[in-house]
Amino acid sequence: MGVYLNPGNEKFFQCTNSEIYVDKTGLIRYCNRVTNSLQKYISMSRPRRFGKSVAADMLAAYYSRGCDSRELFEGYEISKDESFGKYLNQYNVLFLNMQEFLSQSNSVQEMLQLLRKSLLWELTEEYPDLRYFDETDLIYTMQDIFHQTRIPFLLIIDEWDCIFREYKSETGAQKMYLDFLRDLLKDKSYIALCYMTGILPIKKYGTHSALNMFDEFSMTFQGELAEYVGFTEKEVRELCERYHMDFEETKRWYDGYFLEDAGSIYNPRSVVSAMRFGKFQYYWNQTETFEALRAYIDLNFEGLKDAIIDMINGKNGVPVNVRSFTNDMVTFHSKDDVLTLLVHLGYLGYRSDREEVFIPNHEILNEYVNSITNSDWGEVTEALKNSKAALEAVWNGNEEFVARAVQNAHYESSYLPYNDENALSYTISLAFYVARNYYTVIKELPSGKGRSDIVYIPRKQFADKPALLIELKWNRTAESAIDQIKEKCYPNVLEEYTGNLLLVGINYDEKTKEHSCRIEELGTG
Repeated sequence: MGVYLNPGNEKFFQCTNSEIYVDKTGLIRYCNRVTNSLQKYISMSRPRRFGKSVAADMLAAYYSRGCDSRELFEGYEISKDESFGKYLNQYNVLFLNMQEFLSQSNSVQEMLQLLRKSLLWELTEEYPDLRYFDETDLIYTMQDIFHQTRIPFLLIIDEWDCIFREYKSETGAQKMYLDFLRDLLKDKSYIALCYMTGILPIKKYGTHSALNMFDEFSMTFQGELAEYVGFTEKEVRELCERYHMDFEETKRWYDGYFLEDAGSIYNPRSVVSAMRFGKFQYYWNQTETFEALRAYIDLNFEGLKDAIIDMINGKNGVPVNVRSFTNDMVTFHSKDDVLTLLVHLGYLGYRSDREEVFIPNHEILNEYVNSITNSDWGEVTEALKNSKAALEAVWNGNEEFVARAVQNAHYESSYLPYNDENALSYTISLAFYVARNYYTVIKELPSGKGRSDIVYIPRKQFADKPALLIELKWNRTAESAIDQIKEKCYPNVLEEYTGNLLLVGINYDEKTKEHSCRIEELGTG
């Protein structure tokens, strides 16, 4: 049992021995199916804190000849599969965490030299009596070991893309690295399986197809491996029942990564933390600051800011073409390339059936707001910063302050044409953005004899807050908005609501370029 060659199963044991472990051993069933076949090359990318290393440790524990893991896997899904015993602890596993090698080196060339030296040291120590053509050459040494022992190698490569994240602009170093992987892996009979995981899909270099033998599973296509990317809705429901946590609130905070063949996928790190600590808060962003997101959404591509604002305002999907993305962090030709990178980083969800992106959940939405409020997006930035004061003004019945807040959120820019009630609705959403922390927000809710424009219903933990029923008018009066609410019996939709209800009418006068507001308390149910 070595550090890189045939590691033990201690890391995976710690995972299964943790307070919360969700069984994802079904991934092994797929790997067993493609082992020793033309489909033996698997690249599975997903965002940080989505269980990439746990999966890699699991595969190492299962396949490595350096341990006996039968008891460790008993009771989990894979143990019930007919292939379980056939492949269990049968391979010479090489487990490579590329970030570990890179952090000890000053260049990619130095990193690759360290990697070769480390692997050769362990390989020749494990097989000292074999005949080697060239003990200084990694590929020849692996070939010699396989041909003389008939035990194939199974490579697990974690953080495979760290080169492209830390040497973002050094194309020469990146190609050197890809060529190393190609020479080590492609068309090699000594490879039974290669499982490679990271955040980014495999880098494209025009006609340079160094790793074209891999089947790629990413956040834009996961296929039958989708359920192993994060937690499924069924798994999250079971955790909520076990830890007595509100499922709907869990869904609001951490759901949203919709993948075909699996449906809703939840952020594992955040769900586990919420269950363990019994509190909904921002867990995913504890490992990276919002500046990482801000660097991308501040890029000057036509339509990028429009798309971000649309999604912040609750638009369910923004069209995107993910096929032009070159799978790195610096080559952008359009807003679509930026949005696609954000999908791979976990800042956006993607619906492949609709070819649309969206902000997946409340936790990630907060990242966008933090980024914009610390950036320079003009009136949008100011509106988000002042939204708490605007909401408190509604609660306090301060009509003039609310009108000014909406006025300040009204931005005359290319981001959004300001010419109808729909545009006014977007402005309201920005002006009262912080309301999402307290309310369930419903737009165009059917009610009474018509449809109320925006309804804010207090969440369970904020039952002391009044419900808000907002009607918007264009070139009319705020009073007429209140009258329409009453005439069409809009409050009937909240007849089961027993708290205070505020009727809010907001009008924009196109001639004076001013907003007006009226607030009326309907009373306690």
